[in-house]
Amino acid sequence: MKDMRSALLGGIIVATLLLGVSCTSHQVEVKPVEIKPIHITIDINVKVDRALDNFFSDLDELQSE
Repeated sequence: MKDMRSALLGGIIVATLLLGVSCTSHQVEVKPVEIKPIHITIDINVKVDRALDNFFSDLDELQSE
């Protein structure tokens, strides 16, 4: 009977210690996210220039003759 009481008391102590260790508190701060506009400049002059060269290449050839 004495062994059973000491085993029960030991189990209660271990359970109490485990509960005490596992019950921790954590705080997480969420900072506000700042969204800034993004400005992108794309230079498409090269594509337009090539397209115009291809389009008017017949006229250039006629003028050179």
